[in-house]
Amino acid sequence: MPATELRNRIAEHVESIALVNTHDHLTREDYRVAEPADLLSLWFLHYASSDLVSSGMPPQDLEQMRDPRQPLEKRWRIFQPYWERIRNTAYAKALLIAARDLYGIDDINRRTYRALSEGIAAANRKGRYREIYKRAGIEVAIWDVLDPRPESIDTAIFAPTIRLDNFIGARSRGEVAGLAAISGVDIHNFDDHLRALNAHIDRHARTIFAIKIGVAYWRPLRFERVGRGEAEAVFNRVMADLSQGVSMEEARPLQDYLMHHIVCRAIDHDLTIQIHTGIQEGNANLITNSNPTLLSNLLLEYPQARFDLFHASYPYWRELGLLAKVFPNAFADLCWVPTISPRVLRTALEEWIETVPGNKVSAFGADYIFVDGSYAASRMARQAVTDALCNKIEEGYLDEDEAAGLAAKYLRENPWALFGLDRWRRQRRKPPSRAKTRR
Repeated sequence: MPATELRNRIAEHVESIALVNTHDHLTREDYRVAEPADLLSLWFLHYASSDLVSSGMPPQDLEQMRDPRQPLEKRWRIFQPYWERIRNTAYAKALLIAARDLYGIDDINRRTYRALSEGIAAANRKGRYREIYKRAGIEVAIWDVLDPRPESIDTAIFAPTIRLDNFIGARSRGEVAGLAAISGVDIHNFDDHLRALNAHIDRHARTIFAIKIGVAYWRPLRFERVGRGEAEAVFNRVMADLSQGVSMEEARPLQDYLMHHIVCRAIDHDLTIQIHTGIQEGNANLITNSNPTLLSNLLLEYPQARFDLFHASYPYWRELGLLAKVFPNAFADLCWVPTISPRVLRTALEEWIETVPGNKVSAFGADYIFVDGSYAASRMARQAVTDALCNKIEEGYLDEDEAAGLAAKYLRENPWALFGLDRWRRQRRKPPSRAKTRR
């Protein structure tokens, strides 16, 4: 069979799969529609904006460029020279895909930016998330949302998670007071602090599908086994300090203890733990903090837990593949990777096909604040998965039936099982209408 026919067949199969989006950050829709939206204020909230700064844009110019109160033409003049510097990156390619497919505009340039901004503004309406998810073939997303209350969530398309970074990272009396407010538990001592954490988890456990940990943005992922007494002593110093609180280094034993406690509570509630590993969004961070091998002691100590390790741990994707190969409780998640680099996704997947059990990989998570980006990420993920599978068929490593089976696992079946989405299906409100359910 000619290679083009093979690729068409695999692409058609991949296109038919209803995606499980393992990670998205979409702003609550009622908040989004209340704010003005245009090309520069919405599409450059993250990702491509980091490339702009990396290419030389001063941060103050980025803020001015984003400001919808300023004339669009003035903001375009700030933006345009830097756009030419970054349009080769996958972050920029994602925006070009969204412009073309969703707004019928083939490029982002001085002749098109006004029409594209007008289209984005017109689309800033209630129902946009369902509309774009349906077009992308996304059935459900694990939603990393700051407000996990059921009334704030469109459960037709979202299965929420909660972040617990604030409980791990509290280093001052003021931050502890904030935890008391969200948990409903007064915190005066370490026992109260643990009760507040437990109450917060327990309150949401029946309606969430994962616990998210993103602390690699500000500390290493190595969490030592710390005795309760040592952790309590640090907490007492936090509460005794009436000014800035304790330093990050002083707080480490307390943070480590709380992370182990959270893992135990996730086991109690049968919840998967999503952990940020690899590349951090933004500019100028410590990538070594997010090496997934730093988690090895947790993987060894808690075989009953399920750890969903994010972003292919890029650039540590080989290390992540090894962890997923040798630890039954470690799962490799390629969320965000389609728009970081489709080649990285292809390369990692081609190697993991040879090294990692087929049930251990999830190949799509959009990881966007705005839904047009989620759409573009879905297109890039489907293409990269198709390319990787076809390459393995052409090498003679897979046959076509094996490749089709892996596509279904990577894009749907694995994350569906990992997050227990049968429960989401039972709990969700009326879903968006579809002419045909993708499988």
